[in-house]
Amino acid sequence: MTDNMLKTGDIAPDFTLPQDGGAPVTLSDLTPAPVVLYFYPKDNTPGCTTEALDFSALLPEFRALGAHVFGVSKDSLKKHENFRTKQDLSVPLLSDADGDVCERYGVWGEKKNYGRTYMGITRTTFLIGSDGKVAQVWPKVKVKGHADEVLAATRALVGA
Repeated sequence: MTDNMLKTGDIAPDFTLPQDGGAPVTLSDLTPAPVVLYFYPKDNTPGCTTEALDFSALLPEFRALGAHVFGVSKDSLKKHENFRTKQDLSVPLLSDADGDVCERYGVWGEKKNYGRTYMGITRTTFLIGSDGKVAQVWPKVKVKGHADEVLAATRALVGA
């Protein structure tokens, strides 16, 4: 987890990002609906695929609560479109190619894997409330059961 990662109660930084297969998404345009932003490292990798499939499977339940769900990575729109098609995903994916939003949310930083150090996205999810503030943060997400946990928190947030 990076030192500058957003915390519960912080105002979620506004942004506009391109969406695969759709119009650009501006966070402030989505209020007062709750928004789930899950940041993930890379399209078509095992953990990221499982996470995207899990959120896609639960997307109707999130939508029934009035919530928006977006996956965010630095992959290009073309890679996102290929990922969605290959995996038959329904969850919309946003491209933060220049990494600005990843930086502002504090999910971009040094990572270690098999003794190698490199810069990348730390798998992190933010639940943003109707007031534009971060209602909950899941840093260093473990994929198994994560989408269900976020759905439960969204239900609690909206009082459903």
